[in-house]
This record gives sequence, structure tokens and C-alpha cells, in this order.
Amino acid sequence: MYGMSAFSQKDSLVLVNGNVIVGEIKSMDRGVLTIETDYSDDDFKIEWSGIKNIITESFFLITLSNGDRINGSFETSADGKIRITPEKGTPVEVKQDDLVYLKSVDKGFWDRVYATIDIGFDLTKANNLRTFNTRATLGYLANRWSTDFNINAIFSKQDSVDNIQRTDGGLTFKYYLPHDWYLPISVTYLSNTEQKLDARWNDMLGVGYYAIRSNRAYWGFKGGASYNNERYSPEGQLQTQNSSWEGFFGTELNLYDIGDLNLVTGINAFPSFTEAGRWRIDFNFDMKYDLPLDFYIRLGYSLNYDNQPVEGANNVDYVFTTGFGWEW
Repeated sequence: MYGMSAFSQKDSLVLVNGNVIVGEIKSMDRGVLTIETDYSDDDFKIEWSGIKNIITESFFLITLSNGDRINGSFETSADGKIRITPEKGTPVEVKQDDLVYLKSVDKGFWDRVYATIDIGFDLTKANNLRTFNTRATLGYLANRWSTDFNINAIFSKQDSVDNIQRTDGGLTFKYYLPHDWYLPISVTYLSNTEQKLDARWNDMLGVGYYAIRSNRAYWGFKGGASYNNERYSPEGQLQTQNSSWEGFFGTELNLYDIGDLNLVTGINAFPSFTEAGRWRIDFNFDMKYDLPLDFYIRLGYSLNYDNQPVEGANNVDYVFTTGFGWEW
């Protein structure tokens, strides 16, 4: 055990270069630890691999690379080793690289909330073209479950041309099981003018698994069943409504051990059970570059494919967006 009694009243870090930081550990996610100190206006962000020794008396929600989730405290026990003391049960020792997520839970509700928001705007003199886009997320992480809400919207208007709009979003609940399994329940929404889609609501229930969960990347799979409710406005016709049952399966990859860059991509396929031969595919790609003070810039691409669109509509709609945002 490393002796650091002088720092016993606060969280303490010894870096591999010998520097010492004393403060309050707030979180560790995607290979980066955040610590708040009394002597800096901004929180310090330190790569997890650059930390040699940790002493803390705080209480954390801890996630390991094998999917185990533990509520308790931890400290360095030897080079490259972490001893975790659960709230209930026997202490365990793991490799430092096996600890992939930390969240301080001493402060209560608001310490478990996270959010982002970004906006973009374009103005062109030709045809008085105006384009506005926004994206926002809001989430909460509990001991055994999490919930996430997101919404993305784009609106384009120009002289002598019909307005163009696209809105998508969703609410997802995940209950975490042992060994990297989880149960996802979600409701998603999509509306776009390209496919003459006034609204599509998807209610989904399934099971998921993280094949890779480390301080460098997450890679997961999921599948299950979905109830699809749609409202269309076919060209020259009254609004129509359609309901169907679908299956779904998909995968998502998150890469973040690349400096300040974060890449997320995912694809979901929806084969219909009740409409013969129908397939839908949703694809998303996001690239986020972190700036100082929790600001960021983002590039995003989304595509929706339907091999049986409503009459007069395209089978593909896609959008490329840029934005400047802030995360909490």
C-alpha cells in the first residue's frame, strides 16, 4: 500500500510522472478521469493510464470491463492494481485497466445527471435560404439502470420552395444485468418531409450485450421486437396511418481513445413481421471534438431507409449536420 496519510481528508492522485493532485474525484469515463481542486477554476481531466496511485474515501458507482457494477470505494493496492470495497460484500482486487467507469454518488440526484446541447445555423443570400439545426441529450445513471432522452431537429426554409424539416428523438431505459448484458426498452420518433412521414413511433423491447467495454472503446449488440406506428401524407391524398410489428437487431461502436476526438456509429435493421418483404434501416454517425470548458464541435450524419415507402416518397432520407455545443 502506498503511504499518503497527509492527503487522507481528500482524494489524491499520483501520476506516472510523479506529480500529485489533491481534490475531489468526480468521474472517470472513456479513459479520462475528472477531478475538482480548490486551486483551479476548471476541473482537471487526466488520462486513466497516466495515473499511478489513487487514495479516496469517496463512494462511487463503479463499472468493470466484464460488466460487473459495484457501489463502493476503491484505492490503489499495488502497481497496476485496484482494491474495491463494496458497500456490501467482500473487497475485490482488479487490474486498473479493468475499471472502465466511475461516478461519484456522494452528492445525490444531480451528480448522476448528464446533458449536452448544440446548435447550428446557416444563412445564404441566394433564395433567402435559412437552415437551423439543434441536438440535445439528457440522461440519468442509477446503480443498476440508466435512462437517456435525445432529440435532433433540422429546419430549412427558402423563397419559392416548400419548407424542409426533419425531427428524430427517443427515450431509452436500460437495466444492467451481470456480465455485460442489459435489457433495453425504448420509444423513438421520426418525422421528415423527404419520405412524407408525418410521424413514426417505434416501441422497442429487447436484450443487448457489450462485446467490448474498455477504456478505449465500447462495442455492443442488441435485438428484439418493435411495434411500429406511422402517419404519412401521400402526395395529393389525405393522411394515412399504418401499424405493424417488426423485429430489430443492431450494433453500436464508440471509439474515444483518440485524443480529444470521439467517434460513435450505429446501425439498426427492422425486418417486418406483418408486412411481407418490408425492411427499414437506420444509420447514425457522430464525430465530436472536445474543446476547453466542456465545449465541443460536432459533425453528424443520419440515414433512414425504407424499401416500401409511401406512394410518391423517396425510400432514403439522410442529413449531414454540424454544430457547436456544451456538455454537462
